Amino acid sequence: MLYWHNQTEHYWPAQTEHYHQYVTANGGREMLPLPLFKHEDSALSSDHEASAITFQYILGAATSPAVKLHEETLTYLNQGQSYEIRMMCNQNMRGLLEPNGKLLKSIVRVVFHDRRLQYSEHQQFQGWKWNRPGDRLLDIDIPLSVGIVDPRINPTLLNAAEFLWDPKKQTSVSIQVHCISTEFTPRKNGGEKGVPFRIQIDTFKMSENGDYTEHLHSASCQVKVFKPKGADRKLKTDKEKIEKRSPQERSKYQPAYETTVLTECSPWPDTPPCANISPAGSPGYSPASPIPFNLPEGCSSPSQQVDGSVQSTIEHLSPTLTIQETQQWLHLHRFTTFCKLFANFSGADLLKLSRDDIIQICGPADGIRLYNALRLRSIRPRLTVYMCQEPQPEKEKEDGQDSPNAAMCVYKEIYLEDLTKAELTNKLAALFSISPNQILQIYRQGATGIHILVGDQMIQNLPDESSFIINSLKVDSLNGYYMILK
Repeated sequence: MLYWHNQTEHYWPAQTEHYHQYVTANGGREMLPLPLFKHEDSALSSDHEASAITFQYILGAATSPAVKLHEETLTYLNQGQSYEIRMMCNQNMRGLLEPNGKLLKSIVRVVFHDRRLQYSEHQQFQGWKWNRPGDRLLDIDIPLSVGIVDPRINPTLLNAAEFLWDPKKQTSVSIQVHCISTEFTPRKNGGEKGVPFRIQIDTFKMSENGDYTEHLHSASCQVKVFKPKGADRKLKTDKEKIEKRSPQERSKYQPAYETTVLTECSPWPDTPPCANISPAGSPGYSPASPIPFNLPEGCSSPSQQVDGSVQSTIEHLSPTLTIQETQQWLHLHRFTTFCKLFANFSGADLLKLSRDDIIQICGPADGIRLYNALRLRSIRPRLTVYMCQEPQPEKEKEDGQDSPNAAMCVYKEIYLEDLTKAELTNKLAALFSISPNQILQIYRQGATGIHILVGDQMIQNLPDESSFIINSLKVDSLNGYYMILK
């Protein structure tokens, strides 16, 4: 159920409201000016700069005091706890939005802060989903949210949610993060060693086509997520450590603000195109309405067929392959899930990756498989046998004495893996272009001219690279052949 606020007064705060309390070393509280987007700025923005600000998002969670100056703020969150994010829009911006519609669309998501993990984000989240079936990384707490319209989630995008909101009204979205930082570390030694995340919000307005595809603003902040009550303990520990330092050392660290201002950033790369939302729809929770995920250009979906000529030319990855051909190679070798990850990689780029790089990006199982495919590591067959068809006397007379077939016998290789009579029968049938059912029996001619029935045990004891001349005896009454290996 959504709670609506019908007030239409401007909610963009005055400059005097951009102050945040911080905890001093002696436990007292002082009022320090907080800039609109960056904590490291020491002075308030001028009236002209303030009027140029478009949006501001404020997370209702305290920042850590153990962050040095000129570094990005770090905020600790508890797993599953609801945190309010206030959505504010400048008064001047509201006038510009009127012609295209009064509602805006925002997408809130939790992503990795580490660029290395961003490359393997899809695989990391899929592994988390496997261990936590039915759970999501991020949810919107609708009863605690104010002024949001038509919140939606995509069952396949576990880390994102979207909603509409009116910039003229008081709006705040309440989010819950269900993943903890240590779930994505090789060694789960505790929250302090966990990986940091980012809470990012991308805002769009309605275009002339009626779609929310025109990007307006993006902002994010760095967070770490702990088990319940863990964030409170960690924040207390950081404060105690800073208080024990000398005043000179404390001056190198940022003050602890009671709220976190999301700093402006670039839009998330896979944000556009966004799902269409009808502004006339009634507020509701629609899990079945997805935010679409599109494969990058050149990467075909599994239902699409690749041309046979293209398949033959990119069967083996070479350094000369273009980006599009590399995408087709990944699809042909069952690496479709990594097409988006390697969207800008050519054949030479992929071949430059080391084994450790590929495993780190794709995970152990798929990483080893991709590495072997890139290095063309073929599997040696268990048994190789060479076969030659015995020339027929009538065939020799027709070819004549000058025919090369009459002078020599050409052998063809047969590779066996299962080492069974059934496998040998299928291989011989393919060699003679007949049906396996037409091979009535297979014999091996002994040293004294006797015929020995070939079975599984005999095939398993054949020396590797054995050679045989095959004499095929046709049985017209049974419409089949006896195969004799000499």
